[in-house]
Amino acid sequence: MRAKSISREFFSNVAAVVILGLSVVCLSQTALSVGYFASERRAALTGILDGAAAVSEQLANNGISITKPIPDEQLRAQATRGLELFNTAAKTLLFVTDEAGNVQLHTGGDVLTGEAVPADLLEEIDQQGELFVVGDMDGVFSRQYYVLGRAIQANRSAGYIFAATDMGALLGYIGDMVNMFLLSAAIALIGTCVMAAVFARRFTRPIAAISEAARKLGSGDFTARAPVDGCTELADFAATFNNMAARLQTIDNSRGQFMGNIAHELRTPMTTIQGFIDGMLDGTIPPEEQRKYLEIVSQETGRLSRLVKNMLDITKLEAGEYQVHARSYNIWDTVTDVVLSDEQRIEDARIDIQGLGGAPVLVYADPDFVHQVVYNIVDNAIKFTPPEGVIRFVARHLGDRVELSIENTGAGISPDALPFVFDRFYKEDRSRGLNARGSGLGLHICKVLVNLSGGDIRVESEEGKWCRFTFSLPAGDAKKPEETAGAPIAGSKAGRR
Repeated sequence: MRAKSISREFFSNVAAVVILGLSVVCLSQTALSVGYFASERRAALTGILDGAAAVSEQLANNGISITKPIPDEQLRAQATRGLELFNTAAKTLLFVTDEAGNVQLHTGGDVLTGEAVPADLLEEIDQQGELFVVGDMDGVFSRQYYVLGRAIQANRSAGYIFAATDMGALLGYIGDMVNMFLLSAAIALIGTCVMAAVFARRFTRPIAAISEAARKLGSGDFTARAPVDGCTELADFAATFNNMAARLQTIDNSRGQFMGNIAHELRTPMTTIQGFIDGMLDGTIPPEEQRKYLEIVSQETGRLSRLVKNMLDITKLEAGEYQVHARSYNIWDTVTDVVLSDEQRIEDARIDIQGLGGAPVLVYADPDFVHQVVYNIVDNAIKFTPPEGVIRFVARHLGDRVELSIENTGAGISPDALPFVFDRFYKEDRSRGLNARGSGLGLHICKVLVNLSGGDIRVESEEGKWCRFTFSLPAGDAKKPEETAGAPIAGSKAGRR
């Protein structure tokens, strides 16, 4: 089944509303008109019956009873002429019946069928004193009438007198109203077609533009954008679509850069490994130097292994395959373990460690995640801290958070590189943790792990003097000391905020 276009749907809805509105107006006007006509006719018939009752009394005083058959033609004609005055003046039919409902006298026999007035109607007159009906009185009339009836007493003979007026005026009015309704409906539908065409074009133009942009986006053109115009809702929709397209374009660009970086990072060590192995095989590298180059090959192989591991870790982290097993524990335990594991490197580089120990600082996080973060940052700090330099640790409470700062002296990070240190594969020789030996993934992994733990991470640096990485985690206990740290690094801005 083919779906309707917006123009057809809009026209159909507007046309339905217009026709429904006109129909309601027509029906309401008809109902009001019927009620008005009935009320007006009843008032007029009441006055006529009052006059007819006076005539019947006068005739009764003259010895003429109109509720019984009048054998004398002259007297009958006299009684009829008295009632016909109302028929001529008010276009009203008068007729009189006996107490059984049989018509004894009337002023317009062409519309009377000769049927007696039904007994139930006469009974209603006896009970209520008056009867007003709309219709043919169950066959008394050959067409529709407004009828008002009363009981009369003439020469002590009971009977009933009725005044009736034709409903033709009402029927004519209703017919004219229906004709006006049909004409109005036709004009309204024509106007609806014009308005629907104009408004539908206004509505569908931005929608068509968004649809075209979506088609281009679906075909791989991530530069496609929709014009932000039209009504507020469509403008918001277009803006939302453009934001989505921009994010997809960013993701696509990042994917391309990611693949290029992977290819570059894999090619460099593989080229080194292939060159050294080929040199050993073809004799370019003499046997006495092969051990030296095999050690380089081993280092490059380890670098490849770490790169692949980091890439797998990032993929699993961003896919949500790692589960966070958070618990409350002392973050100094993790920091101490990492420092002890790198003790030999620290001693070889003659680096001074400050700030370890102090009162326990509890955090609520996954110990394995925190260990990986601290390890990556400390590993970078060791690489870029010069001999006789300092690495300092500071842990502090900030409300319901705990912040751990790891700061080192050295070249620091250039201001231009600071915004990019957590990006994948971003490396700068002068920047901490982004040297040529690394993969450029360690700090990105730190950011992902900290975010998964409910915290955030940032970097600060003064080029040529110091660099500080700070990350926060949820606090693990309600009662915490304000800060636990060692002495500040001489000549640096460590510990200051």
